[in-house]
Amino acid sequence: MSSSLPGSRELPRSQYDLTTYAGRVREAAGISDPRMLFVSSSGLENAKKAISAYKNGHVKEMSPELWRAKQIVDSTLHPDTGEPVFLPFRMSSFVFSNLIVTAGMLTPGLKTTGTLLWQIANQSLNVAINASNANKSTPLTTSMMVKSYLMAVSASCSVALGLNAIVPRIKNISPNTKLILGRLVPFAAVSSATALNVFLMRGEEIRSGIDVYPVLSEEEKKKREITGEPIESLGKSKTAAKIAVGETAISRVLNATPIMVLPPLILVRLEKMDWLKARPRLVTPVNLGLILATSIFALPLALGAFPSRQAISATSLEKEFWDKGGEGGKLEFNRGM
Repeated sequence: MSSSLPGSRELPRSQYDLTTYAGRVREAAGISDPRMLFVSSSGLENAKKAISAYKNGHVKEMSPELWRAKQIVDSTLHPDTGEPVFLPFRMSSFVFSNLIVTAGMLTPGLKTTGTLLWQIANQSLNVAINASNANKSTPLTTSMMVKSYLMAVSASCSVALGLNAIVPRIKNISPNTKLILGRLVPFAAVSSATALNVFLMRGEEIRSGIDVYPVLSEEEKKKREITGEPIESLGKSKTAAKIAVGETAISRVLNATPIMVLPPLILVRLEKMDWLKARPRLVTPVNLGLILATSIFALPLALGAFPSRQAISATSLEKEFWDKGGEGGKLEFNRGM
């Protein structure tokens, strides 16, 4: 993100009001905009130069071009490392990366092997996305990542196979209800495993804590612009880490819910229509279209549920931070995406 680029002058967080849900959704829509994937390496470098020019005082005011540069940088660079996130695991790529896997899990009539393979593929993608977009102040070791991955895969496969075995045995419900319940099995598996995946992949943050920083007043920001003094971490907070990881897990479930629920329910209705019965080959394209349309709208709505850069009262954290609060007695931290 733009915060990782050098310069003593702080860039405005957003052109939208991030204290409101609507503002955060609009900001998230920019970061997750699939068009950002088509920005070339030279386009990224030009955007970084434009942002650096502002942060170093060579450009005095924000402009539409500068806001565009910020969108490019924020959707490409990790806020902690300043390095580009691997393209398939960026939020701007999420809709496309997730499309095929989600369509596979929602394929009607999957057998045991197909269910296992698609659940494994989904959790593999989740692990890669969570690891790539996590707070990097407390990195996860390779052995811990492998262990977390295996636990997440085991959880999702167990839930999916268990429910697939239970649903056909349910009595006293209509065939249509049983059909709908069967189509919603992937949602139950994905929701539980997605939340678990986040906690497992970012468990080291909870155990060790993440960096917290003082919220600066306008006067302090101007002073730092002159002196060039960087903002130093006040230490690592386990409480902040629990908040960051918990909110990220909730946002992942919020994102998965409409994607895993609406397309299968709509497809059940469409499959009863004569035009689709006469064209069975269209079932897969229709399913993909439903998932794509839902994903495009669901992702920013879920990402906007919580601020990515979050301010919190110092007294809400460990006692060691109580007297270290910045403006308004608040500290801030990077939640991750």
